[in-house]
Amino acid sequence: MTLEKTFWSIEINNLIRSLHSKLVLKDDNWHKLKNNKSRRAAELLASALSQIVNEGKESDIEELIEQSLRWLREEVKDPGCPSR
Repeated sequence: MTLEKTFWSIEINNLIRSLHSKLVLKDDNWHKLKNNKSRRAAELLASALSQIVNEGKESDIEELIEQSLRWLREEVKDPGCPSR
């Protein structure tokens, strides 16, 4: 569905995209932040919010939120580099 057919403004979509891009772990900060439960939870919640605004599947949104909660509860840890 195109953005023009939704009730979310382009400004909101751009803000969420910007927030997500600032929260997502990248090559230069992955090692430093990979086990930071708050950062990982925030990254997942930003992804869920992006999915909501872009009319993603509810099951995907719910899974992102649940995974965020697992990080906050310290039920998961990052598995580490696949090459190690």
